[in-house]
Amino acid sequence: MKALKKILKALLILIVAIVVIFGIYFVYVLKAYYRLDDNISLEVVSTTSESVPCVTGEEYTIGSYNIGFGAYTPEFSFFMNGGKYSWAMSEEGLHTNIDLISDEAMSFEPDIMLLQEVDFGGTRTYHYDERARFEETFEPGYFAFAQNYDSPFLFWPVYQPHGANKSGILTYSRFEITDSMRRSLPIAESLSKLVDLDRCYSVSRIPVENGHELVIINTHMSAYGGSPEIRENQVGMLTAEIEREYEAGNYVIVGGDFNHNLRDEVDPDAPGWAQRFPRESLPTGFALGFDVCEGDIDITHNTGRASEAPYDPATTYTVTLDGFIVSDNITVTSYNTVDTGFTYSDHDPVVMTFVLE
Repeated sequence: MKALKKILKALLILIVAIVVIFGIYFVYVLKAYYRLDDNISLEVVSTTSESVPCVTGEEYTIGSYNIGFGAYTPEFSFFMNGGKYSWAMSEEGLHTNIDLISDEAMSFEPDIMLLQEVDFGGTRTYHYDERARFEETFEPGYFAFAQNYDSPFLFWPVYQPHGANKSGILTYSRFEITDSMRRSLPIAESLSKLVDLDRCYSVSRIPVENGHELVIINTHMSAYGGSPEIRENQVGMLTAEIEREYEAGNYVIVGGDFNHNLRDEVDPDAPGWAQRFPRESLPTGFALGFDVCEGDIDITHNTGRASEAPYDPATTYTVTLDGFIVSDNITVTSYNTVDTGFTYSDHDPVVMTFVLE
């Protein structure tokens, strides 16, 4: 009987200790969580001494690529979606994959390149500064980086805690970026914000010879916030931004990971992160790039894959999450969703050529 009491007492102490530890950790997460301010001016890093003019009437190339923090090779599955891994599978493999992503991006000979989910100083990427590596490996130009989030240390999964991570969006341009600004997107105010974390887009300005500006907006919208209200608020903020720029006489391109299905279709079986993009919400004078393309177009390939399991071309759910919105003073001359077979990321790149009118 005494032995049983001792066992029960030990179990009670253990349970109380676990509850206390979890309570302390929960308080830590709430205290450590923060949102970056809106309207943060971004540093523009130059790796060139040349000034390339941006002019009307000439064809330029822009690309967009969510690099999946360099971890998503075809065999990678992500724990937050029900998969296995919380870190890149190896440090060496991560470094190699980042360089391969850089090679892929530069193979398009872009004048402008938009990257999303670029990590720096994070547990899941072995504290590797991916943005610095892209500044080294991309062709000389101008870079503007906007931090999306700085997450508290996540002690899950137990076998490989996700840790503390910093990630953001990187804009590259051969043309001089004279100003860049980070804008904070609306997110959940409930505890679900701890899962979706902070979200933003950046607004980068490139002078055009005719006195106007080419405004490049790089965006990475919410993936885990299934609330229709959050999606509507994020789209509403973005559309108000581009309408202001258009009314000011500027050329506007929005590119990135919209975390919406950009095709004009409703899929009743689509997961919460793949709802139809409300193209009817776009202001007058704006359209999705592939809808107004006047030249070669190939959007057969979807740009994003589900990541609860390794990629299987026969069974993995795919959807077009990535692309471009353009103002009608820009002519789209080609549009291509590139099929790499999701070799380097859970997203594949999108490449568009255009002319400023």
